[in-house]
Amino acid sequence: MFVYDKKLQYPVRIATPNPKLAAVIISQYGGPDGELGASLRYLSQRYAMPYTELKGLLTDIGTEVQR
Repeated sequence: MFVYDKKLQYPVRIATPNPKLAAVIISQYGGPDGELGASLRYLSQRYAMPYTELKGLLTDIGTEVQR
């Protein structure tokens, strides 16, 4: 049986929000040079790779970046 329990691994308590820091973090994660863009590039290049053993490598790199 699969149970989905949506809770954080560590408790987060934010005393005062910091919008400037939040903007920097979001740009690093989702910007054009961010982690999500890099991960999607690796995963999309996987489909054009002619060598089977390297397809697995690109898949591993692309999925590891997102963790």
